[in-house]
Amino acid sequence: MEYVYVLQSEQDKKFYVGLTNNLRKRFSEHNAGLVFSTRKRVPLTLVYYEACVHRSDARKREVYLKTAWGKRYIKNRLRNYLFNIISRGK
Repeated sequence: MEYVYVLQSEQDKKFYVGLTNNLRKRFSEHNAGLVFSTRKRVPLTLVYYEACVHRSDARKREVYLKTAWGKRYIKNRLRNYLFNIISRGK
């Protein structure tokens, strides 16, 4: 199984989209500061993921989620989550 995932930095509230075949391990690596692209943005929260059977399908989805349309999809999909964060002042 391949996973496309979205992390949110608790520091700057920005999203990071990634791809892995071991979601738990990769999430731990991100929060341990072992991933170059996110190490200055820890701690991170896993806010969304999708599972795909084939890596090529997951890769296409990852590429899409990194586009303007994909970012809009994520924000729309996570509307309640994001609203709760804003309303709590985090």
